[in-house]
Amino acid sequence: MDHASVMTEDEVRAALEEAGAILHGHFRLTSGRHSGTYVQCARILEDPALTTRLAITAAARLEGRTFDLVAAPAIGGIIIGFAVAQALGLRFIFSEREEGMMRFRRSFPVPPGARVLIVEDVVTTGGSVAEVADLVREAGGEVTAVVSLIDRGGPKRFQGEFVSLLRLEVESWEPSECVYCDAGAPLDSPGSRRL
Repeated sequence: MDHASVMTEDEVRAALEEAGAILHGHFRLTSGRHSGTYVQCARILEDPALTTRLAITAAARLEGRTFDLVAAPAIGGIIIGFAVAQALGLRFIFSEREEGMMRFRRSFPVPPGARVLIVEDVVTTGGSVAEVADLVREAGGEVTAVVSLIDRGGPKRFQGEFVSLLRLEVESWEPSECVYCDAGAPLDSPGSRRL
C-alpha cells in the first residue's frame, strides 16, 4: 500500500471544501431527516486521483483486518466502494433499489461465510448500510466492518465496527421538528434513495 497517499482527516475535510462538496441550505437527507448542511460526495468523487487517495486511506484505516468481498449500496457507495475494493485487491458488488427494496441484482453472489466490508459515501443513520448488511447475512455472508468517507454523527441503524475518514457533526431533524420547514425555506432533496 502506498502510505504516502494516505490522507489525514484535515486533508479529507480540505478536499471536501475545495471541491464545493459541503452545501448549505434546506435539505432532505437520504435518511428522510432534514438538515441545513448536505455533503455531496459526488463532487470529490469526480476526481479519479483523489478518489484513489481516499480509497487508499480507507484501506489503511482497515489494515490488519481480513475481508473476502466489498459491497456497497447504489448509488452513493458505488464509486468509492469500487475504489476501496481495488485498493484492497478484492471483488466488488453493489446493491440496487428495486420496487423500493435494496437487492443484489446482476447475479452478484455473496459466497457463504464471506467476510464482507460494506462501503458507503456518507452515513447519517446508516439505513442503506443496514439494508446491505441484511442482504449479506441473508446470503450467508458476515459483515466484518463498515467504512464511509463521511460520518454525519448520531445513532446508527447497523451494528459492528464502523470506520470513517471524516466525522462531521451536522445537526439534522425529523421533518416535523425542522427549523427550516418552520421558516418556509424551500426543500432540496439531492440524495439517491429515490432513484
